[in-house]
Amino acid sequence: MNTQNTALILRRERYLDFFEPSYPRRLLTMLLNLRKPRSSPEYKVALMDMQRLSAQAAAVLFTFVALSLLLLIEPDPVKPDHIYEFQWADPAKEQTPTQLVDPVTADKPADATPSDDAAALADIDVATFTPNVQVNTEASTPNQQAQPSPTVVDSVVQIKSMLPLNMISGVSRGVGVRETLLTQGGGNRITEDTVLRALRWLKKNQQADGSWNSQKVAMTGLAVLTFLAHDERPAYSPEFGETVKKALEFLLGSQKPDGHFNGVDGNEYAHPVAAYALCEAYGMTLNPNVKAAAEKALVPIIKGQHPTGGWNYKMDPNVSLEDGKYRDDTSYMGWCAQALKAAKLAKLNVEGLDKAIKLTVKGFQRNAHPNGGFGYTAPGQGGLTSVGTLCMQLLGAANAPEVRKSLALMDNWKPSFDEKNPLSGSLQYSYYYATQAKFHAGGKQWDDWNKEMTALYVKAQQIEKCAIKDDKGRDVDVGWWINGDAHTDRPVMDTCLAALQLMVYYRNLPTTSHAAVKPPDEALATAADKGDLSIMTGNL
Repeated sequence: MNTQNTALILRRERYLDFFEPSYPRRLLTMLLNLRKPRSSPEYKVALMDMQRLSAQAAAVLFTFVALSLLLLIEPDPVKPDHIYEFQWADPAKEQTPTQLVDPVTADKPADATPSDDAAALADIDVATFTPNVQVNTEASTPNQQAQPSPTVVDSVVQIKSMLPLNMISGVSRGVGVRETLLTQGGGNRITEDTVLRALRWLKKNQQADGSWNSQKVAMTGLAVLTFLAHDERPAYSPEFGETVKKALEFLLGSQKPDGHFNGVDGNEYAHPVAAYALCEAYGMTLNPNVKAAAEKALVPIIKGQHPTGGWNYKMDPNVSLEDGKYRDDTSYMGWCAQALKAAKLAKLNVEGLDKAIKLTVKGFQRNAHPNGGFGYTAPGQGGLTSVGTLCMQLLGAANAPEVRKSLALMDNWKPSFDEKNPLSGSLQYSYYYATQAKFHAGGKQWDDWNKEMTALYVKAQQIEKCAIKDDKGRDVDVGWWINGDAHTDRPVMDTCLAALQLMVYYRNLPTTSHAAVKPPDEALATAADKGDLSIMTGNL
């Protein structure tokens, strides 16, 4: 076989990767998996496939038998002038009452474009993120009624439904639309190959319990967000579905009855990270166990919010003992804000969610500098400027003066992995937010940033050749990043942050898009509120 024919075959295999396996292929896979040990995940999935495939075969057989019987029926001899006509419903034109619809876009006008705003953007506050794991062994209060944790074994297996599920995970992450948005946003096949190497590196380095070291809860939440950004879901992703399933089961098993998570860092940054990952996972899978865990995780966040709109370490709702004031930490607020955003888009029903979203905008305003920028716990113009900018965009305040001035301040920022950059000791953390904020703003600022970012990030990835096999048994490369930040859980955190930036093109639609999801009226800030701000309503 010559080189040209080999290339054509490889291109054909890559092209076929974008389509759902055919019925014969699924049948063959099922038969092969039935030969595997009964305790294996493949055998369990094969049993589920047996039911689904047999149902499809039965439907075809029933239709054939029914049509055969109709052909045997003789015309009515009494009323021969009657014509009996059978019309088959077109599923592309008619929607049955049981059809599932997108929980994010269900309330939008019929002519609106579906939005994949089903996820805000994730990252870790590295400014205070320490690598020492501190297990929270504090027992629940006597008055708190303990609730059993969701079943871990196979608790997040996703069953492929016969009903159309194209609206569940957000259309912009699906393969077809993803390719279009990738090109329109400024990405290409090279950036996608770079992302795939990162996903495969994460898969290769997943621990037996489904986690990633060393900050297990936080790193697992961050890895889940990275896989979900590429629309990799349990049972739907041939290559990464099992990886995501194990990761979600680890998060469910790490949650305590009061909603908190075991094994968190000293300041509990891991909690909003995990909550965010679970909210987004529920929005994309509608798994009931994930929903229960996500709603429990949201309660401490909502209860821990200050009246000023921000959050302190450990979601402490009290004033600081040092000066008697509320300590609103911009970096910690960023995680909490994104968790609330994802919860809203996933249609989770938690008391106080709308009020908390409304109040969060004011919390960021409190740390906004008059000339643009956001500070750590007070007005400033450092690396956390990108955190406040992105979160205000996501929460509906993309046109606020604080955002416009901060975008202008970030116009001089340049993509970099250099730890000596004067901007911040946690450069990639700040730039992860900056990439998202500039993407939402669009225009020349985004085009200039994206051009430099893609070239730099692709070149900076470290690659190991033929390190793992894909779902088709082919040897494939893996890739990861190690940046020069002062605070990071490398290389897992570094890899997730960089990969998520290279998926910005399709992870969610720009907040300036008319397809953005609108919030209920009660979630908006009004002029009657203290420190009033005109909130743009088309983005939340």
